[in-house]
Order: sequence, then structure tokens, then C-alpha cells
Amino acid sequence: MIKIKIRKVFLSLLTAGAVLASCSTKKSSPEQNWVDFVDPYIGSDYHGHVFVGASVPFGAVQLGPSNVVKGWDWCSGYHYSDSILVGFAHTHLSGTGIGDLGDVLFMPVSDAYQPSADSTLLGWQSKYSHARESVKPGFYSVHIERYNVDAELTTSERVGFHKYQFNAEGNSFVLVDLGYGIGWDKLTEGIIEQSGESSITGHRFSKGWADDQRLFFATEFSKKIKGIEFIPTRDVKGEVIPGQTTALIQFEGNGELLAKTAISPVSVDGAKNNLQKEIAHWNFDETYQAARNQWNNELGRIRISTNNETDKKTFYTALYHTMIAPSLFNDANGDYRGADKEVHTNPGHNTYTTFSLWDTYRAAHPLFTLVQPERVNDFVNTMLNICEQQGKLPVWHLMGNETNCMVGYHAVPVIVDAYFKGFNGFDAERAFQTLKTTAMLDERGIKFIKELGYIPADSTNESVAMALEYAIDDWCIAAMASKMGKTEDAEYFGKRAKYYQNYFDTQTKFMRGKLADGSWRTPFDPGSSQHRNDDYCEGNSWQYTWLVPQDVEGLISLQGGDEAFTSKLDSLFVVEFIRNEGSSNDISGLIGQYAHGNEPSHHITYMYAYAGQQWKTAKLVSQINHEMYHEKPDGLCGNEDCGQMSAWYVLSSMGFYPANPANGAYIFGSPSFDKAEIELSADKSFAIVAENLSKENIYIQSAELNGQAYSKSYITHKQILEGGTLELVMGPEPNKSFGAASEDRPKSIIY
Repeated sequence: MIKIKIRKVFLSLLTAGAVLASCSTKKSSPEQNWVDFVDPYIGSDYHGHVFVGASVPFGAVQLGPSNVVKGWDWCSGYHYSDSILVGFAHTHLSGTGIGDLGDVLFMPVSDAYQPSADSTLLGWQSKYSHARESVKPGFYSVHIERYNVDAELTTSERVGFHKYQFNAEGNSFVLVDLGYGIGWDKLTEGIIEQSGESSITGHRFSKGWADDQRLFFATEFSKKIKGIEFIPTRDVKGEVIPGQTTALIQFEGNGELLAKTAISPVSVDGAKNNLQKEIAHWNFDETYQAARNQWNNELGRIRISTNNETDKKTFYTALYHTMIAPSLFNDANGDYRGADKEVHTNPGHNTYTTFSLWDTYRAAHPLFTLVQPERVNDFVNTMLNICEQQGKLPVWHLMGNETNCMVGYHAVPVIVDAYFKGFNGFDAERAFQTLKTTAMLDERGIKFIKELGYIPADSTNESVAMALEYAIDDWCIAAMASKMGKTEDAEYFGKRAKYYQNYFDTQTKFMRGKLADGSWRTPFDPGSSQHRNDDYCEGNSWQYTWLVPQDVEGLISLQGGDEAFTSKLDSLFVVEFIRNEGSSNDISGLIGQYAHGNEPSHHITYMYAYAGQQWKTAKLVSQINHEMYHEKPDGLCGNEDCGQMSAWYVLSSMGFYPANPANGAYIFGSPSFDKAEIELSADKSFAIVAENLSKENIYIQSAELNGQAYSKSYITHKQILEGGTLELVMGPEPNKSFGAASEDRPKSIIY
């Protein structure tokens, strides 16, 4: 049997305002070095696309190595299979399926590099090997073979700190490149200027995934500059980029050279101020220790107990990966550049960017409400400001730019989830108006939603995926409207939340594309996928038929009841996926047609609980936890996507997951650890204890919460915040009665 106990050694539930207290009230156990269980290489091979380098949690700077871009798997600028170093850029993406950034590239070189003799594209590149490379939270080092230089990197929030040891004879050189960077975007304007005897400043404006990125920087060196040679920079076509955008900076002699570079989205003066505010000294080790302490504090908010050290490494690396993005997008004084391209003075909260919302609304943002509560209000306020500056909530926001990438308007569930969980550091009325404004535009298929109740497949690409995602968001808007007493809005958006039904074909029992005349698009193959030229987005009908986390009961009814629903769901994990020409690379991590490597599948295993078969959820979640995540460089089965892939594992390995991203309920799966304890405040925590857990004992037999028998197959956010212990007794065979009763199943309501 499985029991869940909650120890009553905690204070009474804090008020919502107290829960949102600053991070200073949350401190990890000082006796534990959680950072030692993190391996940032995990996910750097295969299709993980993770950032490898030095950063601090949610920092503006991601300082790390960049390779020559060789294709899609280099979206972060680095891939484990590579051995060619271009330099160290101060910004990188983590886990995305599109590349960008790679701003302000530094490369320490020696006399072995001669610009006049080696004028090829990225002619300064060098080999390196993993044998002489090291990465851990807040730190990166590598030996640069061509120049016999040992490089070490660390950071603060807005400053990258470089430490170079030049071992070759002669003078030292640092090449600073603004032109090609890592090759994903195009430089539109850039300049490097010497601003003092040992300092440079400049800016880099570029056009890429972020259509108009503006970045300013200020660098101080520990030695006086002996001379600067500006050398031609070539673009990807080999053509010379005009202007002073690549500088070869010379220093007297060899030995140690330190460099500190601050970045700013506002101005050079902002960058200079960031530098002085964050790293005014020259102590590299002190800066690294501060970064390490920051990571240790954040990682210690969840404490895992297990004898399996590799699983512990997988877990803490996953938790680490959830905190690369969103990233800070303001100066130390609070100023930032808005989506309107104007500079805005300190709004009274931190401003963030890199919102991969199509991915992260599902699990990463719900996870933040548990372990990053002091940041949630800032995330929401940032989104509200973006809406006022660009006319809608962010879709996929990057460095002050709307990329309009992916489908849906998924800032909505993030905001609504925060509202219902008691986060009150933002204006609820203002927030609701941004939701409504965004949902009532005429762009991206919304006009058809308003007029027809569906998006015609012959009018808009990815129409089915687009409309199903909108229905999730509209359900959230309706829920918030109802809570606020906005009856008319609640009824209207509640109706739109049901529009997913317009795509359900009662004959085939699949979600299908519908033409403007109301007929189904033919021919129809539920297993077919054409990347970016289809009714679905990075998937097929087998995967998208289940994208109704806001109304699972309604989907069960469409399928014909519990038995028909679970039978169809069983088939998903059995029917073979056959990759056709043009299929998306994101369809990976397969169990039958289920694709764990891409986000639309992430809630599906948990849907069995709605039909009273939680034990099937347990079986599949256990399989995914142990097969799709591991401690090697190829330990992710798909793109990390700014923390979502890892957030799924963090939550699921503890034993639960928010299938509905905004209703405040977490559905039980199968825990991977003997104990997981979430730190809620300085004196309150919530523990999940799995008794008799083993490789075979994956099924919940019984549960206790706070020492009382607990029969439900889910737990609410409110219950978790009360603190205590949930004890699950695990066994090798399913207890099919656990969570089977109607009253014990999760519901599509706000808890």
C-alpha cells in the first residue's frame, strides 16, 4: 500500500503576500553542495540544444563557448560533438529550436594568429578537446590548443568575467568580434571603441530571430591596452562587413589577463554602471564563488533523497536547466528597453526576456510558482508591460522583440495561474484587460475563431494546433473572468474554450483540419506530419487529438466514455510512428506515437487519471523518467526549450505534474526518489515520501496526507503550500482502485 504523510512541524499557511516574499527568506541547507550534482553537459548532445557555459540563475549573461554553426543542433552555439572553438560569446539561448544571440564574442589568441595571412571566415578558430574542458554551474574552462591559452569564465547577473593564462611566448591578444558572432543573425550596426587605457565600449545591433536586437557593452582589462588593430569581418557569404566590428587588442607580455564585460539593453553608460555595481574588483575566484553560492541556494529549494547518484545528477541538472531562462533584461538601476524600442525607467520590478511560452506554460511556469515565487510577479508584470508596448501579450519574446513563434497566446495561462495561486504583486484588472485585448485581435487565425468558431485549414497553416492552443488559453480567460464577476466575458470565453470540439471527427475519433466550407480536409492520415506545412505544429493528429487539458471530461465524452477514451489512449503508445518526408525533427522521444521530445505530448500520460486509471499514468511516467532522461550528454530526448523539458522531469520525478497548467492541481504519477522535499519558506516545506520504492515498485498502493488517509489521485497547490508530508506506499502491481472513484479523480475546475 502507498501512504502519504505530512509532518505537522510547520507554521500555519502563510498569506498569499507572505508566500511571495523575497528570495532572502528562502535558504537552502548550507551543509549540502547541490551544485556538485549538476552536469551542464547533459543535453548538449543529440537534440537537447542546451547552453553550456557560465551563468547565474536567470541572469542576463550566458557566457560560454561558441562553435562554428553546422546546422540545427547548434542552436545554442555549442554542440558536444564539436571540437572547434570560435570564441566566448556573452549571450546564448538554451534548448531552443531556432538559433540567435552569440553577442560580443571574445577569443584569446597569440602570435599564431595573423589576420593578414589568415583572412578566412572565422580564421582565428582553434581546436579544443573535452579532456581539457570543464563546466559546472557558474564556471567554464577550456584549453585553446592553437594558442596554448587556458581560459576560465564566470559571471554575475550582467557581467561576464574572463581569466586567460597565455602560455606562449610573446605578447597577448584578445580578439573581439561583433560581426559574424556564431552565425545565426546579421549585424546591422556595430562599433568597438577604446574608452580608456585598459577599456573598450561599443554596441551591437542585429537582425535575426529577434528582428531588432540592441545590445551595449563595456569591458575593462586588467592590463593596459598596447594597441588595437581593426580587421575585416566577413559574413556567412564571405563578404566583408563594413565598420570597426572586429578588433584585435594587444597587451604586453604573456601570463594572466583578466577581462570583465558588462552588457546592457539600454546604453553604454548602463553597461558601465552594471560593471561597477556587480564586479568592481578583480577577484575571479570571489566572483565564481558568489555564482556557485547563488546556484546552490536555488538548487537547494528541492532536496532529493536517493541512493542512486546518477538519478540525483539527472534531477539537479534538470532543475539547473529550468533556471537559465527567462533571463534578466534590465540594468542594475532597473531601466530597460521595451517592446516599443523605447528606454523605460525602473518600473519597480525586474524585467525579463526569453519567454518560450508555447513550451514553458505547461510545466516550467507552474514549477516557478512552487520554487521561484519571488520572481512570479516580475514575470507577470513584464508581460503586462510588453502588452501595453506592442499591443498584445508576448507570444515568444526575445530581447525586446516579438518573434510570434509557435501558436497560441500562452502568456495567458501563466498570468491566470499566478492569479489563482494568490500572487498579488500585479494589478488583476490590468492583467485581465491584457488577456482580453490579446484574445480579441484579428491576427494569427483569431479572426476566424471569433467569426466561425474554427480556423479553416485552407486559410491558415497549423490551424488545428493553433485553435486547440487558443481553446486552452480561452478557458483560462473564462476562469479569471468568472472569479472577477465578469459574467459576460466568462460566458463568451467559456464558449470559445469548447471550440476544440469543432475539430473532432466522430467517425475517426481524431482532431482534423476543417475547410472553409465545413468539410474535413482530405486525404487524412493521423500519423502524417509535414513540418511547418500542415494542420498541426511539430506533430500529427495522434498527438494533437489529446490537446484538451482544460476539459478532459469533455474529451472523454467525445471519445465515447471512460472505456473508449482509455482504449484510444492505450493505442497512442502502441501505434508505430513512421517518419515521412518533411516530418519535424521535434517529433522525438517516441513511445508509439507519443512524442516526449516535444511539448504537446507532455500532459498526455497524466490523462488516464481523469478516467480513473492512475496506475497507467504511473507505468508510463516511470518509463519516461528512466528512459528519456539520463546523465550523459545525450540525456535529453528533444529540445530543452528554455526549461520545459527539464521542468517535466523535475515535477514528474517528485511524483506529480500539472496536466492543466492553470487550475492549481498536480496529478500523481510515479515518484523516482525515496523523498523529495520542497522548501516553501525559511521554516516550511512539503515532502513527498515514497515507501518501498524500487525499480519494480512503481505503482501507488495507498496514500496519506498529513497522517490522514488520502484517496485522490491528485493534490492541489493550496495543499502543498500548507506544508507537511505526502507519503505514498509503492508496490509492484497496480492498485486499480486508487483514484478510480469519480470523487477521487482530477476535475477540469479551478482548485
